[in-house]
Parts: sequence; C-alpha cells; structure tokens
Amino acid sequence: MCGKLYVVGTPIGNLGDLSPRAVETLNSVDFIAAEDTRVTLKLLNHFDIKKPLVSYYEHNKRYSGQHIVDRIISGENCAVVTDAGMPCISDPGIDLVSSCRERGVEIYSVPGPSAVVTAAAMSGFDVTRFTFEGFLSVNKPSRIEHLEDVSDEKRTMIFYEAPHKLLKTLEDMRKYFGNRKIAVIKELTKIHENVWVTDFDSAIKKYSSQSPKGEFVLVIEGKKEAAKKYSMDDAVLAAKKYLSSGYSMSEAAKLASRDTGIKKNDIYSKLISD
Repeated sequence: MCGKLYVVGTPIGNLGDLSPRAVETLNSVDFIAAEDTRVTLKLLNHFDIKKPLVSYYEHNKRYSGQHIVDRIISGENCAVVTDAGMPCISDPGIDLVSSCRERGVEIYSVPGPSAVVTAAAMSGFDVTRFTFEGFLSVNKPSRIEHLEDVSDEKRTMIFYEAPHKLLKTLEDMRKYFGNRKIAVIKELTKIHENVWVTDFDSAIKKYSSQSPKGEFVLVIEGKKEAAKKYSMDDAVLAAKKYLSSGYSMSEAAKLASRDTGIKKNDIYSKLISD
C-alpha cells in the first residue's frame, strides 16, 4: 500500500507557532525530509519528537528526492519540512511534491507560518493584490532581467533577502524602481523583530554605514501612475541627465521611460537624432 506525503509548515522564528496538528503529524509519519537536518533536529528535540531524518535540499534533490518517493511508494509516510515556514516556497520541496503527484502519491497539507503573508500583513501597504518574487539571483544577467520584468509592477511586491546581500539589492532596486516606499522587515516572530517603513534612499543610507543583521523580507510599493504628464522634451532631458551620470544610451532611455512614462524606444530615437 502506497504511503502519503505531508507538507508541514514550521515556525519562522518562534517555536510556539508550531501547530498541534503539525506536532501530531510529525509524530505519526515514518520519516521526515528536511532542508537542513540540523535545524529540524532542534525543532524535533524541543517537542520530543523522535523520527528519522532524511536530508533533502537544493543540491541533492534529484538523488534524495527519488529515494524519498520510492520509500513512500513502498508504504512509508513522509513529512517534508523546510528550515522555516511552508515548504515549497523558495525551496526544493516543490520538486518533491511534483514527483509525488506524478506517481500518484496522496499529498496532504499541514499549514503553518509563512514569512510572505506575515510580512504583507505587517507592512501596512495595500496587499489586496500582491506578488511574491522570492530571492533575486546573484547572477547579474538574471538579476537585471528579473528587476526589469517587475519594474512596472503596480501590485505590492515581496522579496526575500539575506543580510550580506541586502545593501546591493536595495541599490539595484532603487535603480529600477525609483525611490519608492519600502517596508524593511527583519527577524519576523523573533526577539528582534522589526518593521521599518521608509524609502529606498533612506534604507540605502542606513545600511551603507550599518551592517544588516538577521533575515529580511522586503515589501515594496507598486508603481504608481504618474501624476504629472511628461512631454518628450522632459523625457529627453531626463535621459541626458542619466547619460551624464555614466549610463549607456539604452539604459538612460529605459530609466527616463520609467520616470516619465514616455516609451523607451521613442526616447532612444530622439536621443540618436539630437
């Protein structure tokens, strides 16, 4: 008889947030697939849960995932957990769920804390509609492509970021988003939880002189419709200012388009003809 997979949410900081149902599920399964077995072991020890752990993370997901699915097919029940929050959100748990679905395994959810929705609620921004963007890539072309794709996003955006990359990310976002409002949220549900609603310029100034500590969630205001109607002359002037700051003609046209709402190609053509 085929076993079952349970997708179990774990605390994002405060161990008191682990639900009774999650404790019951973790106690009932045959084994637990964990992103980092050392982190999960601390959680299990706190609740006196004695279950075998299997390592399942980004760099071993192909081999380990196959092994886990085979065990479930053979009749064992498995719970998949991440280091913090709901599995499958910015971690390889989604691949395990997909593999189980392909092989007809029954999958059950045991919901728990999520940094995404918690940060959305704490920001005070309009989150009637929002988009979760996860982590920006460290690969420069992929990073730029991602930021370009969402530069005109009107919905509130939510990103994750590690402390050692925070300043660079804020600087890159400022370039593509302009000086928007941002909620810089760190250490959710932990002792040093903090929500700071500010703008990119202020955040960059702060973290240029102060080393960030803790895990961060960035909630960013969506693009607002320009209150002012800009002319082509305004757009070209803006582009020329970017050119004088060292940007290429294409980049200057793109940034001027972001600032004025005038089409990038029209600005670029005007720059060439001038």
